[in-house]
Amino acid sequence: MGSDTKQTVSRRSKEHTLVNPIRSIKALPQGPWPTEDPFLFCVHHNDQYPKGNSKFGPNSSLQGRQIGTDFSGKDGWSMYHGDVVPGFPRHPHRGFETVTVVRDGLVDHADSLGAAARYGRGDVQWLTAGSGINHAEMFPLLDESRPNPIDFFQIWLNLPKAKKMVDPYFSMFWANEVPIVNVEDKSGNKSEVRIVAGTFKQHKAPSPPPDSWASSPQSDVAIWSMRLQPGAQLELPTVRAGTRRNLYVLSGAFKMGSQVVNAGHVASLATTDAAVLENDDQSTDILLLQGRPIAEPIARYGPFVMNTREEIQQAFSDYRRTQFGGWPWDADDPVHGSKDARFAKHADGRIEKPV
Repeated sequence: MGSDTKQTVSRRSKEHTLVNPIRSIKALPQGPWPTEDPFLFCVHHNDQYPKGNSKFGPNSSLQGRQIGTDFSGKDGWSMYHGDVVPGFPRHPHRGFETVTVVRDGLVDHADSLGAAARYGRGDVQWLTAGSGINHAEMFPLLDESRPNPIDFFQIWLNLPKAKKMVDPYFSMFWANEVPIVNVEDKSGNKSEVRIVAGTFKQHKAPSPPPDSWASSPQSDVAIWSMRLQPGAQLELPTVRAGTRRNLYVLSGAFKMGSQVVNAGHVASLATTDAAVLENDDQSTDILLLQGRPIAEPIARYGPFVMNTREEIQQAFSDYRRTQFGGWPWDADDPVHGSKDARFAKHADGRIEKPV
């Protein structure tokens, strides 16, 4: 066999061993999006709420809505489980974490520990439910003269078995604390990467809660919100074998290798090598969820995520017995007044405000 033939065979062999950068592309459902271990749940709420009324609800008729369970999206918004103010009144969690990334609008938090917060406009709340917490998440419509849009992700991140029964608490990442990395490609086209968790180009997100899987250096957990200008190219860094990466496309489209991923789809990456996103001729908005699996058994029922069915039954029993600390609020859907100032009051009485 001549040397030219050997080189041709060698080239073909390498071509056949190249890994397709995308493992799968799936259409996103209307409700919660598909996720992979260590993530349990992800939902994008983008509601175009109208002007508010004197009770912080919509100054609009609620006729035709199934109040208490309104996920209709009628007129561009839903009441969810709220009956006056949109949102999610008192409900329990155990065994995992919620990461709420608010891009627009405000969320009012209240919980069974007596803690409270009003956050939004780029803020992130990272709540460790641990052994059990009751909380409410309401979306007060404070402005009575203009619409009150809200745009946020809620992501559920599993807790390892050893951490499922830690004491509950939350951390606030105010908007000015969440790094934004601006990247310019060789053609001068720009991308923006907002780092809620993980590291991108030596820029680190705020430290996750100490009991979180994201706190383990082995976890490779990353949560990035990425916006690509028309024509931009953005390179994702390499990750270790076994790390899972999913790209959720909210608007626009991108190409990776020979495959195109359009808005309303999620691409699961097969490669751990550096991967280049090539944007088309419009702006593209992407959420990245990345992490190494916890790889433990999962038993889940509604608001509880444990490792066995027996632990789920115990969670229900404990909740019936203790209400996870009760409920120190006058209503199941507390709203924290008419001022739009953001704040957090922790269970120990500590008051925190954005700089």
